[in-house]
Amino acid sequence: MPESDGKQRQRGAHRVNGQGDGPLTTDQGVVIGQPDGSVRAGERGPTLLEDFHFREKLTHFGHERIPERVVHARGSGAYGYFEPYESCAAYTRAAFLRDPAVRTPVFVRFSTAQGPRGSADTVRDSRGFAVKFYTSEGNFDLVGSSFPVFFVQDGIKFPDFVHAFKGEPDSGMPTGASAHDTLWDFVSLQPETLHAVMWLMSDRALPRSYRMMPGYGVHTFRLVDAYGNSTFCKFHWKPLLGVHSLVWDEAQECQGRDPDFHRRDLWEAIASGEYPEWELGVQLVPEEEEFAFDFDLLDPTKVIPEEQVPVQPVGRMVLDRNPDNFFAETEQVAFHAANVVPGIGFTDDPLLQARLFSYMDTQLNRLGGPNFAQLPVNKPLAPVRTTQRDGRHQYALHSQASYTPHSLGGGCTAEPEKQEEQEEQEKPEKPESSNGVFLHHPERLGGTKTRRRSGSFADHCSQAALFWHSVGDWERRHIVEAFRFELGRVGSVAVRERGPSGAPEVTSPALSLEAARGSGSIRTRRVAVLVTDGVDARQADAVRDALKERGAVVEALGPRAGEVHGHDDGTACAVDRALPTVASVLYDAVVLPGGSGDPLAPGAGDADGHAAARFVRDAYRHGKPVAALGSGIGALAALAPEELRTAGDGGGGGTVVDHGVVTDTAVGTVTEEFVSAFADAIAAHRHWGRPRMPR
Repeated sequence: MPESDGKQRQRGAHRVNGQGDGPLTTDQGVVIGQPDGSVRAGERGPTLLEDFHFREKLTHFGHERIPERVVHARGSGAYGYFEPYESCAAYTRAAFLRDPAVRTPVFVRFSTAQGPRGSADTVRDSRGFAVKFYTSEGNFDLVGSSFPVFFVQDGIKFPDFVHAFKGEPDSGMPTGASAHDTLWDFVSLQPETLHAVMWLMSDRALPRSYRMMPGYGVHTFRLVDAYGNSTFCKFHWKPLLGVHSLVWDEAQECQGRDPDFHRRDLWEAIASGEYPEWELGVQLVPEEEEFAFDFDLLDPTKVIPEEQVPVQPVGRMVLDRNPDNFFAETEQVAFHAANVVPGIGFTDDPLLQARLFSYMDTQLNRLGGPNFAQLPVNKPLAPVRTTQRDGRHQYALHSQASYTPHSLGGGCTAEPEKQEEQEEQEKPEKPESSNGVFLHHPERLGGTKTRRRSGSFADHCSQAALFWHSVGDWERRHIVEAFRFELGRVGSVAVRERGPSGAPEVTSPALSLEAARGSGSIRTRRVAVLVTDGVDARQADAVRDALKERGAVVEALGPRAGEVHGHDDGTACAVDRALPTVASVLYDAVVLPGGSGDPLAPGAGDADGHAAARFVRDAYRHGKPVAALGSGIGALAALAPEELRTAGDGGGGGTVVDHGVVTDTAVGTVTEEFVSAFADAIAAHRHWGRPRMPR
């Protein structure tokens, strides 16, 4: 697939210092002949200040770091493209949403909200989902979240929430976690946080990967068509692979086994050509229906239930290229909620209004000045002509005139309609010219100055209850366990005892993870095949090949790296990783092939002799698919609960499926029935309600 012009421009902009062949130089291009030693007076003498390379190198090293983001400091990014399914001209004049033949380049940054840059990926947290569209009309930044709702309604409360969410002010702990006094003190005294806290305590706060994480614009935006007609809009990103989560026990172990679990997953998927994809959907509400709901559309702590306003798919986004340099791109990318293009506008959502100010202010501090839009990762593909001048890190060579209007240096030609003409005719009879001119939607404003919020923002419990009643029994159980853990870490008894009042039982099935499993594909799912000496090597290879054909990432795990010997003719079976170096939490499913060897027996390098058995036990209790073939069924039966049905019970054969446990008595090969059943179990992701495994 050929690269778009936009992608080529973005990629070419990154090929800067430090790239290519040739001798080492200073920042001024002076070649350094002996880069491994500083200039000194004699071989054991003092370093001389005239060594300009030594001074330049240490000075630059001492200034390598820039201030990290106050929130969303730990992130991971990738490039890709967006393309609409069909023209959306019926409700927006935004060019990138009007032509299905145009691919718009994007850069996406995923992030955790609370922890610093050095924290782990799999903490319980809301996550950022920020998309920069490099459109022909300028950059559009859709700065979203993995939750459809936020914790506070008004931007003036945002610093309070972040201060409470961060580590305790005296110790700086905990890192990247919400289980502490100040957070729960704040949310227990601020009822508007209740809905988002329910999401935070659910498995939605523990995504399986960024590739299986949804995104939401959170706020109600405004779309404007070429006639000036306005429609309220909520943005949704839905992953093609479905929405899947870790469970709390897995998330905690991942923090030790691989703190870069999400970063690594995204990077390796793109590097291998398994490009993650999301569908962009919109919920559209005509202006005249603004007050048709029992909540306020401008309240960022509320969702519009999909049963009332369905999500309409409008396009897809594919991420197909990893960054060339983490700092220059992922760290220096600067998102700003005020970056919009003609056809997309704002509403009076009080939290959104605050973001229109705070993002710019944050980037000025973090990136050292007002010219951060000139950095390659932030630079628009659309032409830029401004009268802004100078400042730190100014790369442009400007013309003579730095004011408008002017007649020197070519002049600036964009001339939007005069304001008085907009007021006289709010909606033109003919479509406005699509010349890329941004016009603010002409709505009439007025009111008495006040700090009071509208009474329509006052219901804080109904949608929290809606979420609770809409999810499955196993999801509710996990929410309860999360509350117990979090509040169990709170020292203040008074804080632990605060709680909300009840609310009516209403449901929205779309809020459950059960409704967001995806297309049924097992592409990029990680499957472990446990092997040991005596394994049925032909069967192990057949399982691996069959699952790989369906797109899974399959690895053989054995007691040692290298290979193990088969049970029949000594045929070797390749081992991808040694069991002591991995854990069940890093995989989505596990298979026990047959043979004369016991795949759960203690192996070389296994410190406590139980690594394989623990691997299977953890997979089972975390609801993951578990499969066994031939004699592997006996090894599984030694761990499994008695009430679990397996192939061979009562003398029968064939494939048996029970709560995501798939078994087959086949020897030497695998049947299509087994492969299909196991693939279906993997696609379902989790299997709750299965009998408990004996301790």
